Amino acid sequence: MSLFCRARRAALLLIAVGSLAACATSDQRPAQPDGVFDPYEAQNRRVHAFNRGLDRAVVRPAAVGYSTVLPDEIEDSISHFAKNLGEPSVVVNSLLQGDARGAGISTVRFLTNSVLGIFGLFDVASDFQIPQHDTDFGETLYVWGVGEGAYIELPLLGPSTARNTTGKVVDLFTNPLSYMVESPEQYYGTVAAAASGLSRRGRFSDTVDSILYESADSYAQARLIWLQNRRFQLGDTGTAAAIDPFALDTEGF
Repeated sequence: MSLFCRARRAALLLIAVGSLAACATSDQRPAQPDGVFDPYEAQNRRVHAFNRGLDRAVVRPAAVGYSTVLPDEIEDSISHFAKNLGEPSVVVNSLLQGDARGAGISTVRFLTNSVLGIFGLFDVASDFQIPQHDTDFGETLYVWGVGEGAYIELPLLGPSTARNTTGKVVDLFTNPLSYMVESPEQYYGTVAAAASGLSRRGRFSDTVDSILYESADSYAQARLIWLQNRRFQLGDTGTAAAIDPFALDTEGF
């Protein structure tokens, strides 16, 4: 399939998914005393139980082993490489948000790290004091006025919302590199991103373990922490202020 055909199909998909997101999540949420809209809690808890079991059996041991075996310098290089390959997607989303400055910063970071940082293995841009900028299509939808929607816990991926889930799907197609690089090279970013995720899980093992395995209700704890962090990232102070991090659900897991 030609580059033009792939780009055209991706553009049509972005428009369709974006339209669906606007229809699905722009409705006003019912007011909740704790700032959480979770109409699918029963289903979400089942997914959370699956994710928790998978983490205990597979992800945590692999992450701890990964961080233990690999030197920090190599872990950092892999994470830098994954981040750098994601910069073109940040540029696209910044432009969709009307953020020319963010698009410029990400473009300069990508070019600097790709050329001087050996394809992004080293974060030379930060050494040159070029600030980091990060965004995604979930934030693009927020800027466009799409509502947060219901809280959702996704298999493997963990906490999300209806708006954020739509963003994750669209972001699979917003990186121009995916249309310019042929197989198998186009999958390098996916592998590096997975390795970077293992690195984060291993490095922050104590914090994640305290949430998943030491809290009275790991589902409610993870839900509140994730919503707080995501709303803070978006600058959504109106909804973030409604969350009380100490008002944790004490029902059994």
